[in-house]
Amino acid sequence: MTGELVCPRCGRTEPVGTELRCPSCRAPLRYRRPLPPLQPGDLRGGGFWRYAPFLPDVPPLALGEGGTPLVPSRRLGPGLGLELLLKYEGANPTGSFKDRGAAVLVACLRELGARVLADDSSGNAGAALAAYSARAGLRARLYVPSSASGPKLRQIEACGAELVRVPGPRPEATRAVLAAGQGDPGLTYASHNLSPFFVEGLKTVAYELWEDLGWAPDHVVVPVGGGGLYLGLVAGFRDLQKLGWIERVPRIHAVQPAACAPIVRAYERGLEEPVPVEPGETVAEGARIPNPERGWEVLRALTEVGGAAVAVGEEELLTARGRLAREEGVYIEPTAALPLAALPKLVRQGIVRPEETVVAVLTGTGLKTG
Repeated sequence: MTGELVCPRCGRTEPVGTELRCPSCRAPLRYRRPLPPLQPGDLRGGGFWRYAPFLPDVPPLALGEGGTPLVPSRRLGPGLGLELLLKYEGANPTGSFKDRGAAVLVACLRELGARVLADDSSGNAGAALAAYSARAGLRARLYVPSSASGPKLRQIEACGAELVRVPGPRPEATRAVLAAGQGDPGLTYASHNLSPFFVEGLKTVAYELWEDLGWAPDHVVVPVGGGGLYLGLVAGFRDLQKLGWIERVPRIHAVQPAACAPIVRAYERGLEEPVPVEPGETVAEGARIPNPERGWEVLRALTEVGGAAVAVGEEELLTARGRLAREEGVYIEPTAALPLAALPKLVRQGIVRPEETVVAVLTGTGLKTG
């Protein structure tokens, strides 16, 4: 595999490998290789891996991920005076956007010789890693909070992964997998929150939006937990801008539940690092990450692309989810409703203006939430 790993904080570079953190400053690493000269006609085939020239050069690992619907809103958007488009990531093979990251992550780790992959997850990332590990012929072990959604856990087990239920809040699962790795050198930590390869797969959402629309939308609104999807979108649109395929990167906005909003609190105070919070109870379990490792990167990117960070309450979240199903026919998990719950606030604050084109990324299906 060509390219290198680079630290976005201090700039140190490392050869491509399974390392997750910079040896100097301990920040999560990013993957980088020169962007080849491309024209739109150079993209061949269909689906996710048509974007292989933008991704790590490894043999593709596929389950039919990507190519998800971009659905025009018939009622919610016009009610706010917006052209609202719904990017429905629940149509991915395991039901969430995490399949994009897992496809690239597992393909890269397989190429690097890994045999047993481990991760900590509230459900969707674990399901994706289990499925793609099975597809690649690798073993997977997932450490999940014991409170995670039952259907997601059953999905993980159905794919043959070993499931380790960890009592307590979400960070306890992280501590458990790190402890396991120290005692088992054959275990590769395939962290979806830390891996540079996972973020690479998430860039493909930006490429698809460009191809579906023929241009870059004015705004993209996304849920943020660990921040990988946000950073992937920014990186993907920047690739398109560097090639001259779009003139500008959209304004990309981050949404978190008020019960756990470390990035929003930092954004509101003008800080460069997330504000550690004590996570409260929220139905948006996928965004319940009190101290995101890549939070500082998200805050920096928010400034660079003119994005805003917004927190929404539980009632706003559940109302938006219910309206989407009743008025648009799209059934999503609660975390995926964060962008829709935030849109009225973004309009009231004048951040999103009438007649602008807005894409809400709906990150997962409602069929896995019981």
